[in-house]
Amino acid sequence: MNTTPDPAPPGPESPDAPPDAAETPDAAETPDPAVPDSAAPDAGAEDAPATEAADEVAALRDQLLRAVAETENVRKRAARERADMARYAISDFARDVVGIADDLARALDNLPEPVRALAEAEALVEGLELTRRNLDAAFERQGLVRIDPAGEPFDHNFHEAMFEIDDADAEPGAVVQVIQVGYRIHERLLRPARVGVARRPPAAADSGGDGDAPA
Repeated sequence: MNTTPDPAPPGPESPDAPPDAAETPDAAETPDPAVPDSAAPDAGAEDAPATEAADEVAALRDQLLRAVAETENVRKRAARERADMARYAISDFARDVVGIADDLARALDNLPEPVRALAEAEALVEGLELTRRNLDAAFERQGLVRIDPAGEPFDHNFHEAMFEIDDADAEPGAVVQVIQVGYRIHERLLRPARVGVARRPPAAADSGGDGDAPA
């Protein structure tokens, strides 16, 4: 006779017992990672006002720097214009005065030697020479510089060519005659020097033909 007792049914404390349905979490309460949580804070939305403020500050700073630079440029330009006005204000007056200097120079240069040799004219000639030297010194103090380019290469910036002269001894384009000296005031041309310019004479006619040429 088998006396082995039947196994007792699993009690509620038995590890083999299935979990209670009431203790199983509801599937609806489990968060789905695929579905975004609308209640979570948006970091981009919080950073947007700060980014906009930084951009606005940068734009205002750029506008300020541009305004400062433009103001500085206007100030420098006005200072240059004032300096130029002070340096070149006498230009019109100087043009008239250099014409008088030309007349004085022509009078001295064309004074006949017999007249210079006269004792009665010695003091007059010395006075005229002194007047011309003093006038040239006054010109230099005011920034007026004579342009007397005899023997120099022609420069269209300071010279005005009146004619060309055939001259085999001078370099083509060299100034061989000064009709009227020029002047500049500081860095600006006041009056160009009127000059005659050398050119190479035309070559002599070929008299030998091809006689010396090899056959």
